[in-house]
Amino acid sequence: MKMKSLIAALLMAGTLAMGQKVKSKAEAEAVNAVLTAATPDQKIAAAENLLSKYKDTAFKSLALQMEGEAYGQKGDGPNAIVYGDRAIEADPKNFQALLLVSSQLARMTKEFDLDKDEKLKRATKLANDAIAALGAAEKPNPQLTDDQWTGIKKDLTSEAHETLGMIASIDKKWDPAIAEFKTAIDGSGSPAYTAMVRLISVYNNDKKYDDANALADKLIASPAPDNLKKIAQEEKTRAAKGKGQ
Repeated sequence: MKMKSLIAALLMAGTLAMGQKVKSKAEAEAVNAVLTAATPDQKIAAAENLLSKYKDTAFKSLALQMEGEAYGQKGDGPNAIVYGDRAIEADPKNFQALLLVSSQLARMTKEFDLDKDEKLKRATKLANDAIAALGAAEKPNPQLTDDQWTGIKKDLTSEAHETLGMIASIDKKWDPAIAEFKTAIDGSGSPAYTAMVRLISVYNNDKKYDDANALADKLIASPAPDNLKKIAQEEKTRAAKGKGQ
């Protein structure tokens, strides 16, 4: 998963920054508890502990963002957005929080929602804001090599383009969706398997059955997770039916 490299970078950056920004050993321990929490519930509890005890902590945006991500892992999209928004309020350049809220909005918005246009407009803005923030972001830790930092930025920028593809798909704008998913796949520093699955589905929706079949074969032959390979196989079946085979 792309987030693994990101989390590793955050841990390194947090270790470095704590020595510079925390005001006490106790605050350092509270920050470290957020960074090292093993489960979403533990992450949420640790973040709440930090924010309640150290309201002016320099790690406010990071803690709120990680709490939002934990809610996302629990399948609680509304709270993921609430805490992501609070993280953005604390630091408008927090590209991880921008990505979190934009992707959650895209996942939660349905074709016939009365406020669909409003939510998709905001999701689009946040995804593009994340791309801009990533472009301007400096390496957070000198222990990261330039290649590692470049790879992380590529992965995160890929996630933003995947979100933009999801947004276009909701509106059934197949050509823009295809372009965004291709950008996500081609520009990622690591295999963008979820973007591939989404692109296969869009190909089928757009009746590009040969393209869907070819990409499905590529994903099935890859080291992608089994659940994604299963979806790719289902899309292969859909492509075959679409062609009347």
